[in-house]
Amino acid sequence: MTDAPEPKPAKPKAPEQVYILVVEVGRVAGDGLPEGATGAALMCYASGRTERNAVDETVRVLKEAGLSPLEVESYGTRDAPDGFVPGPDDLDLMDRALAENAVIVAQVTTFTE
Repeated sequence: MTDAPEPKPAKPKAPEQVYILVVEVGRVAGDGLPEGATGAALMCYASGRTERNAVDETVRVLKEAGLSPLEVESYGTRDAPDGFVPGPDDLDLMDRALAENAVIVAQVTTFTE
């Protein structure tokens, strides 16, 4: 009888975090942006195990919503924001994003020419 190799211990998964993202979107038909807007910037709070995961999920959700994401900029996590000081309302939305494993659009700023 041979000794079977011991199974490797499972790698612990990284905990979910909330990432602060700003997504620039362009115009597409039916996007819901106001007439005359050339695009918009969306402040989003997205849960994810990694920044890449949060960005990918945010882009997927925005595309499903009929928007056209062009660029995503990350401002770090809730626990280590980069140049952003979240207020009480922001913290509530971040808690919700984490609890619901969701992407929350907290603010929309439209661009015009």
